Amino acid sequence: MRAVVVERFGPPSGLTVTELDEPAPGPHQVVVDVAAAGVNFPDLLVVGGTYQNLPSLPFVPGKELAGTVVAAGDAVTTPVLGDRVAVQVEHGAFAQRVAVEAANAMHIPNGVDFATAAGFGMGFLTAQLALVRRAGLRPGETVLVTGANGDVGSAAIQLVSALGGRAIAAVRSAAHTETLRELGAEHVIVGDPGTLRDKTRELTEGRGADIVIENIGGETFTQALRCVAWEGRLVVVGFASGGDIPMIKSGHLLVKNISVLGLQASDYRDREPATMREVQQKLFELHLAGELRLPIAARFPLEDAPDALELARRGGLLGKVILELRARP
Repeated sequence: MRAVVVERFGPPSGLTVTELDEPAPGPHQVVVDVAAAGVNFPDLLVVGGTYQNLPSLPFVPGKELAGTVVAAGDAVTTPVLGDRVAVQVEHGAFAQRVAVEAANAMHIPNGVDFATAAGFGMGFLTAQLALVRRAGLRPGETVLVTGANGDVGSAAIQLVSALGGRAIAAVRSAAHTETLRELGAEHVIVGDPGTLRDKTRELTEGRGADIVIENIGGETFTQALRCVAWEGRLVVVGFASGGDIPMIKSGHLLVKNISVLGLQASDYRDREPATMREVQQKLFELHLAGELRLPIAARFPLEDAPDALELARRGGLLGKVILELRARP
């Protein structure tokens, strides 16, 4: 089978696509014939050797996939052969076939294609867990989303609207303003992080945001913390700026009774797979009801995975980059 292989850490241009032996399932695993895989910012960190969890070299990168079950271990009762499934993995998605834990294989409902199912994984799961599990979003609350044009950001904008909140999108460029409004943002803040606090307060009558979903880090995090309302919550999702990990002055938390929360979505995959399956099915239901959609920015064949990752690295996209391993019907 064909697979993308990381032989040494570095830029996407150093990746190779080569032949590997097909996997066999363990007792609690299934083998998935991969139809599509999503490309995510953490994939770049893994390939570059800067992610918090790094596999031993050589390895196959990729954290989300969708396809069809073609083999199952002796202890597996579900899913069964022929089932269409979406799967979150620590690495390994950029291959034609992947052995995965059966508990992490989530059924894809009729009406959801493979590209959508693959891309509906990490970004939407992260956004839902950040908003609901960690921040406890309540109807009517205002949510500020930094890096709103990214996978997690654009998913969060849609989910806030679908769950009865009011979304404010924060981006560095005006290129995607209209699309963000179409996705559910009531307001879009464009510009340098230094303007974030004043613009947020202006849009919330001086109160600030009940919840901040913070994707960027660096100076954006520092300014986003100043945007949180009294008894508000900020959820740290990532550090897409690539700068220094920000430090928090605890006095600011005390004065405004603020909660700062962290989210590592893959922990739920490993610790609470049933929770991940439940959340994923709710997301699919919202998609089928027309409440959520997955903008796809670009599609690449597996052989062009280095180009797909390079496009994601350059940023500025609104939408998902997808690797397609099968021809679309």
